[in-house]
Amino acid sequence: MLFAVGVVLMTCLGLTTVQWFRHPAETKILPPVQSKDRAIHDTVMKGETLLTIFEKYGLDIKELFAMRDVAAEVHPLKSLHAGQPYTLTVDCQSRVSSFVYWINRDSYLKIKRVAGGFQAEKNELAYEKKLLTLSGAIEDNLISSIGEDREHLLLALDLSDIFAWDIDFASDLRKGDTFRIITEGYFYNGQFRKYGKIVAAEFTNNGELFKAYGFEHDGKTDYYDEDGNSRKKAFLKAPLNFRRISSYFSQGRFHPVLKIYRPHHGLDYAAAKGTPVSAIGDGKVIFSGRKGAYGNLIIIKHPNGWQTYYGHLSRIAKGIRSGRTVEQGQTIGNVGATGLATGPHLHYEVRIGHKSVNPLVLSIPKGWPVPRKQLAAFYSVRDRMEGYLMAVGTCEVPSRPERVFLKTAYGSSGKGGAERNRFARDVNSL
Repeated sequence: MLFAVGVVLMTCLGLTTVQWFRHPAETKILPPVQSKDRAIHDTVMKGETLLTIFEKYGLDIKELFAMRDVAAEVHPLKSLHAGQPYTLTVDCQSRVSSFVYWINRDSYLKIKRVAGGFQAEKNELAYEKKLLTLSGAIEDNLISSIGEDREHLLLALDLSDIFAWDIDFASDLRKGDTFRIITEGYFYNGQFRKYGKIVAAEFTNNGELFKAYGFEHDGKTDYYDEDGNSRKKAFLKAPLNFRRISSYFSQGRFHPVLKIYRPHHGLDYAAAKGTPVSAIGDGKVIFSGRKGAYGNLIIIKHPNGWQTYYGHLSRIAKGIRSGRTVEQGQTIGNVGATGLATGPHLHYEVRIGHKSVNPLVLSIPKGWPVPRKQLAAFYSVRDRMEGYLMAVGTCEVPSRPERVFLKTAYGSSGKGGAERNRFARDVNSL
């Protein structure tokens, strides 16, 4: 009787006797619905470590220790630098699925969860290389005319280095001056990543055209004019190097420099206090210290007998003292207003035989030209680059794909984990 009542009750509840009496081991338990992993895209802040990042996002510190151990011989996790981007992927239980940290623009560290622990590998990007032709005109200064983002800033500085013996980029540019650049461009997944070496360039300054072609011989690349003469000379065009000025002031902000010729006394460069001053050529320091109206003064004697004076310095660089040798372009001090000066500026003189001469009209000794036996090869490169200079846009560069170096370590704790090195043409997707 009771059994019959139970059967009726089960039927009313929509259950069958089979369902009611099924053995627990036979019951099919459906797995809980898993939510998708959550990706955290962020940038390492000043003073941040991976520990503080884990604490910021409430992640398990034990997993950090396991990741640290497995990455120790690939790229130590203590080597995180402010400003570098990273991506943390975590599951619904806040467990780390993967961690990608960009070491620099060319390589990244990837740590991912595998059976029993984590796996770490360092990957270098396989870039596609192209030739890019860029052209433009000067509106204000070189940096703002080419572009103020990081890559264009570096390109502008490289261009200024090539013509530093012919053009004073700090004070001699004119509105309407033009430039054309052929440079390597590196692409990843079809997206531009960075500029490489400048292959050729031309710059028109105040109506005068200057050309430069990169040419490699004897294992070194230098820049030459259309006749194969080196762009490098014994003396720079100016003691205020454009690269050093631009690097000194934050965010590439260029402070204008006013150049004034003082007959029989040399040049005065009105510039912001602290602007780096460079030696225009190799030589030996024969005076370093305070000298009357010059204030803080450095005098350098060069191999050809010329002497260059750098006066009114706010400070003299460490190690720049009498008897020391200096190299062309080396920073020797900073612009100031010491001595008889009404404002911050550099007083610059060139003396030949103890007589001050006008630096603007001096004939500067040239550097070494292309070796005669390699002139034919140089002319071939020059003519090919001339064709590119006439084009605007992108030109493919025939070159082998760059290989990717991956260094991988496996293990849950990193101790005793296997290591392997291998080369590949492509990287795994992030």
